[in-house]
Amino acid sequence: MSGELTGVCDERIYEGIFREHAPGLFRFLSYKTGNESRARDLMQDSFAKLWEKCADVLPEKAKSFLFTLANNAFLNEVKHDKVRLNYAQSSGFSGLDQESPEYQIRYDEYREQLENAINALPDGQREVFLLNRIEKHTYLEIAEMLDVSVKAIEKRMHKALLKLKDILNPLD
Repeated sequence: MSGELTGVCDERIYEGIFREHAPGLFRFLSYKTGNESRARDLMQDSFAKLWEKCADVLPEKAKSFLFTLANNAFLNEVKHDKVRLNYAQSSGFSGLDQESPEYQIRYDEYREQLENAINALPDGQREVFLLNRIEKHTYLEIAEMLDVSVKAIEKRMHKALLKLKDILNPLD
């Protein structure tokens, strides 16, 4: 059985998977992102993760694994973009001209702060925060998706919000 599981770890098999699936994965991501550079980055990240997990992925499952990874990475970027936009809109930018240098500087600073704050959250807290605040899932829906109790979701969200507040508003 372990011989089967190491199949993708064989460089020749991995290279074959890359040659076979990279063009389709790139087209898929280009379509989703509308940006070839972003698509290329997501594709490369997906193949890097395939290599990291090569012992766990059977060659016949590699395509599905790659497309799932790529799609999830894309969705995570979209969620981050939505959070940044929502934060920028709620952070007092409405009085500034969006074309002014001051606006752009402040917007970039807030965007970076928010991205860093979200990235600083532990995985479970970040996941719950994004699913609830961006995807608008209820705590019950998230609990069912993650196979944990609603109380666990409430606790993760509470901790995520406290940590974000501490990072973004340290004087409050």
